[in-house]
Amino acid sequence: MRRPVSTPEFVAMIGMMFATIAFSIDAMLPALPEIGRELSPDAPNEAQLILTSFVLGIGVGTFFTGPLSDAFGRKRVILWGAALYIVASAVAWYSTTLEVTLAARVLQGLGAAAPRIVSVAIVRDLHSGREMARIVSIAMMIFTIFPAIAPLIGAGLIALAGWRSIFLAFIVFSVISVGWLWLRQPESLPPEARRPFRGRLIWAALTEMLGNPSVRLSLAVQALCMGILFTMLAMVQPVYDITFGRADSFPFWFAAVAVVSASASFLNAAFVVRLGMRRIVTWSLGVQIVLAGAMVPLAQAGLPAETLFWLFLIWQTYCFFMAGTTLGNLNAIAMEPMGHVAGLAASVMSGVSTVIAAAIAAPLGLMFDGTLLPMALGIFLLSLGAFALMLVMARFEARHLPAGV
Repeated sequence: MRRPVSTPEFVAMIGMMFATIAFSIDAMLPALPEIGRELSPDAPNEAQLILTSFVLGIGVGTFFTGPLSDAFGRKRVILWGAALYIVASAVAWYSTTLEVTLAARVLQGLGAAAPRIVSVAIVRDLHSGREMARIVSIAMMIFTIFPAIAPLIGAGLIALAGWRSIFLAFIVFSVISVGWLWLRQPESLPPEARRPFRGRLIWAALTEMLGNPSVRLSLAVQALCMGILFTMLAMVQPVYDITFGRADSFPFWFAAVAVVSASASFLNAAFVVRLGMRRIVTWSLGVQIVLAGAMVPLAQAGLPAETLFWLFLIWQTYCFFMAGTTLGNLNAIAMEPMGHVAGLAASVMSGVSTVIAAAIAAPLGLMFDGTLLPMALGIFLLSLGAFALMLVMARFEARHLPAGV
């Protein structure tokens, strides 16, 4: 007879599901120079699309994985997603052209959306209230470890077996994590509780969300904030490599930044009740405007490389820190009026914002010219737009909603 899953084991399984996306993005960062040299020698900067193509796949997959799991069961959809992820990883490992590799990365993202999104539904099936929040919080702590160690893992694999071995590591990770859940976790959604998959419900949720000004504004700000994050991710390795000549130490700097910026979620949790979600988001964007705006002239000021590097490191840390003080709050703001379709709305909102963010970050990443200027100017403009939208939201809600949120 199979032993029941203990809470620590359950949390560890969910944390592994969450970590699929972080591992799939951050482990690729040290490989970008070699991918550019091998697959795109005439335009090595196009290797950055390895990141944004994966993000695009996640965004599209997020639309469907939640509703599909409502119709066919949680474990089955996770298994389908893992199978697609594994096949796409094998195609990327074998590919000899950048175009095929990018197509495989989009499919990888589609597959990776399943364990990330459906694992939250499993937690919701089995737990509620504070217990659900506690389990998700602990699982998220496991998730935050991966941005710190994934580039180190990627660099180690490159040194041992070349950059293609990273795709084999993705296969092994998926087999272990999804296999563990498949063997140990019983199906959490019984057949009698399932709902048929209907595309019109997704369209209805999207229409309702875009028809609500508060939701529409928060969705736009979330897309811009995610655009800031993905722009930094797309350019950060080339900046370390080409701008500062620190490619060898990049994984260690990235790990240190990830550890420091992970504190944002804890600080946000401590202050959000006192200050409110909108105020924290607005302040965070205001700081970003100042820092990114300062980096625009500094990138052209002819500063000593060492000085400019430390200034960039501070700014990079804040960009990742800002994700922890904005994205969760914006998601909560948008979900406030959508409680009657919360699960479907969350899936649609995540999908829309991720697709828009990927569409923003991809062309910005391709503008990298060996300096900090394209990154600084792009992030400055994105943060300025997001800040302006937050002011519009504040004026709208001052007229239509009660204070205190």
